Amino acid sequence: MLQPKKTKYRRVQKGRAKGNAHRGHELAFGSFGIKALENCWITGRQIEAARQAVTRYMKREGQIWIRIFPDKVITKKPADVRMGKGKGDPEAFAAVVTPGRIIIEAEGVPFEIAKEALRLGAQKLPIKTKFIVRNDYVESSSI
Repeated sequence: MLQPKKTKYRRVQKGRAKGNAHRGHELAFGSFGIKALENCWITGRQIEAARQAVTRYMKREGQIWIRIFPDKVITKKPADVRMGKGKGDPEAFAAVVTPGRIIIEAEGVPFEIAKEALRLGAQKLPIKTKFIVRNDYVESSSI
């Protein structure tokens, strides 16, 4: 599971995810990717599940890049605990995702395989996503 080695503070405030992504909204490494269409917190477990689904379908060929990292602490209070007495204990880590953010990129596999692999990975995520292709991508027939 993805999580930071060290954090400055043990707990963080919720914050607000307003507007669209200003960074990480274009393909930088691969030719294919999935782009977020909604605001969401994606946990480290969800990212790992999506990564496993993509690599399994691609049969470990090609290369993938995870473009988000869970660095926000999610806290939770135990069940049956009364209000007050401070904030809960750290439960998980999440990545704050805004619309337009690229989540996963892939390279080195044919178009059909990349599309299906990223579709399977997107199913593991709690938001609507869109499959995108690099503008200058050309299908190479080297068979």
